Amino acid sequence: MGEFSMATRIKQKMGHAAHTMGVVDPTPYVGELLERSFHMPVGDPRYAANTLTPGAVPVEPSYSEMEPQVLRFTIEPVGAGTSPSTRRDEATREMRRLVGPEFGRDALRWFDGRSEEWRGFASPARMNYGAWFGTSYDRHGLAGSKIYYELSPNQLHALPPSLAALLHIAAETMPNLRPLFTTIACRRDEGSQRLSFGHRGPLRIVELGPLLKRLNMEHQLPGFMQIIGLTLGGRFDLPEGAFLLGLGEAAEGAEVKLEIMLPMLPDLPAGFLDLLALGLAERPRELHALGRWLHAMTPETHEWPGEFSVLSVRATPHTSARVSLYLRPAEFEVPRRLADVRPLHGMALV
Repeated sequence: MGEFSMATRIKQKMGHAAHTMGVVDPTPYVGELLERSFHMPVGDPRYAANTLTPGAVPVEPSYSEMEPQVLRFTIEPVGAGTSPSTRRDEATREMRRLVGPEFGRDALRWFDGRSEEWRGFASPARMNYGAWFGTSYDRHGLAGSKIYYELSPNQLHALPPSLAALLHIAAETMPNLRPLFTTIACRRDEGSQRLSFGHRGPLRIVELGPLLKRLNMEHQLPGFMQIIGLTLGGRFDLPEGAFLLGLGEAAEGAEVKLEIMLPMLPDLPAGFLDLLALGLAERPRELHALGRWLHAMTPETHEWPGEFSVLSVRATPHTSARVSLYLRPAEFEVPRRLADVRPLHGMALV
């Protein structure tokens, strides 16, 4: 064990998954970043100390109904022991390196404008993790790139007007929300930004009603409740620390995204995945794509792809509730040691 770097294993896994899904290999796009970020040997316990996937190598693949034929994954870049500011700077450089050549000058100019507050000297000196970095791939090449910037309350003034308006609505309708990070994403033909919140106290799904009504989305509440209630075995409430709420931009208005941290639920049904598949039964294309993604993520030496970390449900005024599923791959689990590093959803809210 430890004869080759973790980067080699990650590139092999993502290359195999890309082949299985019929999309391009990510290695030509992010291979060097993976080498810098995961240069330590396979099984090195230092990988466990991260804020993206504590206890595992910080690489998190995901499936999305919105992009069923796309290979997506997020990483905590640069490696264990790196300062949050260095991680933020590295993620920003990688974002710019990909966005300009792949999506054009206008996309890069848009990203630079949106990210200025979070990538420069104005960023807070005390950060927990700095930034995470994600990319996605389809059969044509790089489909998208995104960066998750940690933020502090004194940076909220820099939000664009569209997000500032959503923040104001959120503060009025759900005062227990606290902003934690912002996600800036670039795709071939569009850019978007989301603000993600933690929440003080538990949440009943029905309590999203007033927020959805303010966003002209009250008709989407039954969809949220149906998917969550079915998949979680009749649960319609979420304990504190087990969820994040995201508000972002969409072509037809606001987007609401509820992210549920599955390991934080005390009673996740044993047949969770079967229940999720049942919920997708009326959308056979997406259900088939989920099965293909699960096959692509399952190692030949395992019967299961790993532990499912997050279930997210998102909707817009004109798009009904759609799910995403995030994975901690089985072969990326490593021993825990030293400090108890908690995931973002377990951090104290400020």
